[in-house]
Amino acid sequence: MLHSTDGWTTCALGHRHWGRAGAAGLLLHRDADGGTEVLLQHRAQWSHHGGTWGTPGGALHEGEAPHVGALREVQEELGLRPEDLVLGARSVDDHGGWAYTTVLARPARPIHAADLRLDGESDGVAWLPLAALDEVELHPGLAASLSRLRPLLEDPAR
Repeated sequence: MLHSTDGWTTCALGHRHWGRAGAAGLLLHRDADGGTEVLLQHRAQWSHHGGTWGTPGGALHEGEAPHVGALREVQEELGLRPEDLVLGARSVDDHGGWAYTTVLARPARPIHAADLRLDGESDGVAWLPLAALDEVELHPGLAASLSRLRPLLEDPAR
């Protein structure tokens, strides 16, 4: 179902983005023996930047708060419900007239990638070590935001 804000737009920087009211995604992270891990989806080949690893997310609805949109998208794409997550810090990538908000979250219960329900927008989902993200092809927006996101993920109060 298309919403009035589904569609392409061009920001002040000249980039083309999906979501005329902006977009948001959820970066789920947990502590593991080898350090911080993040839950990323492998985007379906047919999608924009298909074949890359990124956060579950998408276009915001008109007037929708970014954290609400991120929760809606992670439920649609992975089957996670708001009660499965503890929301944390937010990071905004503002392009002038268009912004992507990354909402950090921690699991409220054990979450196993193999148990998640994929909706067709991704070919897979996995917990990946934060320290090894340079070994996979990341969605360009996530790759560009990592320098801003890493300190938030490494902060013990996150």
